[in-house]
Formats: sequence, structure tokens, C-alpha cells
Amino acid sequence: MKRLLTSLLTGAVVLMAGHAQAADKVTLQLKWVTQAQFAGYYVAKDKGFYKEEGLEVEIKPGGPDIAPAQVLAGGGADVVLDWMPSALATREKGVPMVNIAQPFKSSGMMLTCRKETGIKSPKDFPGKTLGVWFFGNEYPFLSWMSQLGIPTDGSAKGVTVLKQGFNVDPLLQKQADCISTMTYNEYWQVIDAGIPESDLVVFKYQDQGVATLEDGIYVLEDKLKDAAFADKMVRFVRASMKGWKWAEANSDAAAMIVLENDASGAQTEKHQKRMMGEIAKLTAGSNGALDKADYERTVATLMKGGSDPVITKTPSGAWTSAITEKALK
Repeated sequence: MKRLLTSLLTGAVVLMAGHAQAADKVTLQLKWVTQAQFAGYYVAKDKGFYKEEGLEVEIKPGGPDIAPAQVLAGGGADVVLDWMPSALATREKGVPMVNIAQPFKSSGMMLTCRKETGIKSPKDFPGKTLGVWFFGNEYPFLSWMSQLGIPTDGSAKGVTVLKQGFNVDPLLQKQADCISTMTYNEYWQVIDAGIPESDLVVFKYQDQGVATLEDGIYVLEDKLKDAAFADKMVRFVRASMKGWKWAEANSDAAAMIVLENDASGAQTEKHQKRMMGEIAKLTAGSNGALDKADYERTVATLMKGGSDPVITKTPSGAWTSAITEKALK
């Protein structure tokens, strides 16, 4: 009987200890499908960085019909990745999204044009058809056109905006003179489709002075009032940035980890390794803390929209350094 009681007590202690050490669950919603754009998070999970912080992280891929802000507002995720133009516009409309960390320092957004169209500089855009992504991705483009004084109404002195799908078909099929591309993804799809770089003209938003912050980490403002949630986010950001810096230093290996997590089987080793190499250039220089100057530049860009700005007033409380200050100690 004593032996039985001892065994039962021992088992109870083990169960209690296991319960006490149960990992805190965090659900992350990505902005797009599984690819090297999100390598840092997959690396953090694969290498046990989240586990070391006592976290069990579920990474939910995005897609063309998934808006991170809506998922966040609906309670489908604890934390999401989004571009700041979309997040600030969403915040102004009533969803209190807050940036708690910014792994991406530079913008990868570009407008890629066929050289045969005669486009050499932005002053050549009027009269042309430009492919633009929507679902929140249109805001940087609209701000840029507004600053250039170019209408987007299809008039002779303006441009015709083609609502571009998340592919490069409009350029390949000559439905558009220019299309939206990212340095790490769609640009290379154009190259792989057979159009040489010498036949293309690219305009990087970063070089045009209209770059806005991309792929920031966002949560709902009210959630941060919960000390336990805030602590989870400190640990999440710390582990995620550890994942990002590992990915930067081990580009090819990080790409392979992404491939292992691609349930669709749509990605290729060549494309993901190339993508990771370009992504590393965008996360370089960031320790996860949002640079106030980068934030203010983004806000200024979005407010220079003339009669149709992306946001109508300077945001208040749209970002916090409280999480990264603790995470980076």
C-alpha cells in the first residue's frame, strides 16, 4: 500500500510539474503564404527559440483572401504581420492595431516596367497602365502618385490603375506597362519567365523617398494592458529576432527550413534561397526595435495624399517600444 501511495504521489508531482511548465500558446498570422519572407519565425520554431522562451507558437500562413487586420480583430490570432500603411489606415478606421516590433528595416517594394514602354523616370508614368496590389498594399503607391501630382483616374494626364493579382501576368501579357513587385519575389518571377533584366526598368520605393515600413509585428492595443499577454509578447519578440538574425547569418539553411514548412509544396529551393538572400538585406540593421525616424517618415508619406491621404491625422499610440525594450535587455 505504501509503495502504491508513493507511486501515486510521485505521479501527481510529475503531472503538476508538467502543468506548471506548460508552454504559453501564441498564434501568429502571416501576411502571405509560407515563404522566406517569414523565415525568422519558422527558424525560431525549428531551432527551439520559442520553446526556450516557454512558448508554443502556431504559425498560420496567409493568402490572397486573408487580411491580417481582420484576423486580429476577429480573435483568430494573437499577433499578426502587416505593412504599416495598412495597419495605420486600419487603426484610423477603428481597429486599434499597435506595432510592438519592426524586424524589417528597409522596403522591398518596387514598380517594375518594360523598357520598351519608354518609361525612364516617374515623369513618364502619365498615360500608362500600372499594376497595383490592393487589400491594403495600394496605400504606398497612392501616396507616391499623390506626391508626384499624378492622378490615378485613368485620365490623359494621369495613370490607369490595373488591380493586379498577386502574380506578374499583367507585365508578361502586356496588359500593364508596369507592375508591383517585391525585390525578393515577383521581380524574380519576371526574370524566370524569360524577360532579361536589361529589358526592365525598376523604381524602388526606398529610392523614391516614399518607402514605408513593411512586415511589422502587431497586436491589439487592449491586449497589452494584460501583463501576462505583454510578457508573452516580450518572449515572442525576443525569440523571433533570434530567429531572424540566425536566418540572416545562415541564408540557405533558413530557406530550407521554410521549405520544410511549406505544406502546399508550391515553393522551390532555388526561389526560396534567392528570396532569403534578398530578405536578409531588408532585415539587416534591425534588432527588432522600431526606429522612430522610420515611423515618422512612413506617417509623413501617408499623409501627403493631397485630397485623398491614406490617413487624415497623425496617429496616436500606434506603436510602443515597451515590448522591445524588455525583449532586447
